[in-house]
Amino acid sequence: MNDNTFVVIMAGGVGSRFWPYSRTRHPKQFLDILGTGKTLIQHTFDRFRPLCPPENILIVSSENYKEQIINQIHDIKPDQILLEPLRKNTAPCIAYANQRIRRVNPDANIVVAPSDHLIDNENEFIQIIRQGLDFVGNRDVLLTLGIMPSRPETGYGYIQVNGTQDIEGIAGLRRVKTFTEKPNLELARVFLESGDFYWNSGIFIWSLRAIDHAMSRHLPDIQGLFNDGYNFYGTSEEPAFIREVYDACDRISIDIGIMEKADNVFVQCADFGWSDLGTWGSLYEHVPLDESANAVGKSLVLPFGADRNMVRIPEGKLAVIQGLSDYIIVDTDDVLLICRKEDEQEIRKMVDEVKIRLGQKYI
Repeated sequence: MNDNTFVVIMAGGVGSRFWPYSRTRHPKQFLDILGTGKTLIQHTFDRFRPLCPPENILIVSSENYKEQIINQIHDIKPDQILLEPLRKNTAPCIAYANQRIRRVNPDANIVVAPSDHLIDNENEFIQIIRQGLDFVGNRDVLLTLGIMPSRPETGYGYIQVNGTQDIEGIAGLRRVKTFTEKPNLELARVFLESGDFYWNSGIFIWSLRAIDHAMSRHLPDIQGLFNDGYNFYGTSEEPAFIREVYDACDRISIDIGIMEKADNVFVQCADFGWSDLGTWGSLYEHVPLDESANAVGKSLVLPFGADRNMVRIPEGKLAVIQGLSDYIIVDTDDVLLICRKEDEQEIRKMVDEVKIRLGQKYI
């Protein structure tokens, strides 16, 4: 355990592709999606405990989720929860966390991770993270984790590596050649067959000095806004200052703002059973199936000629499903969703249409 290591958990998303189970007031990171008795954010927090003292773990989230975080992470202190007044994507989120860490330890090395990912082999994951922390410790480099693809996935971004030679004898460590946004199926198949594309995990490792340097070079406006509040961080004036900053700063991801522009980006290629659990289909790949290959979890389901479905219904309710194959069926108190698995990327559009027609009630 290293006192110079800090972890930033990003927990501000609404999980719209898990609608209607994930809702704005109670998004997926605060739900027991996997049926393990722990929510995704609890799994994430516990996963990083071996790396650093718990007080070195910061959670960045929406102001609306403060109480849920406190209720679910019992040994976190309120000042470890950084509250965003607006959703401005990941670059402002990371810039905010950097400033808070600087007040405590300007020599920090930082791991940045989403709150809602699945890691099957956590021991391997922690070993990879420690190796990455050693690599970035005294270098002006930015490191991300790339995941060996197992299928032509259209729901993930991709990282193309530059060459096949290990860097400094570290297995799987490569320079990044390009980042690519979510491809169509045909292009995803090309990526898979090429052997030099990896899934973009959205997990980053760097020193505070390296990310500060990158922010100053590639996102100077955002860096400058957050730098101006150095004397406010950790004081009663911080919330008001942060509201002003978020009103003023651009909405941009760390990938587009920095990682795609910087020339000192490396990727650690790995395979530790990762999924971003971004969709019902990705969840289907990681939960037990019944004799008809339906993923029903704790739901009470009687299938009649129904197979390969992803089903989630309220406890105590019976679902009798006849003749459906490869569907997503999600029932909540006020919404029923029935959608082909192959069309799950359309769920976000469905949510937008519900919002336009019916307002926020069902969102």
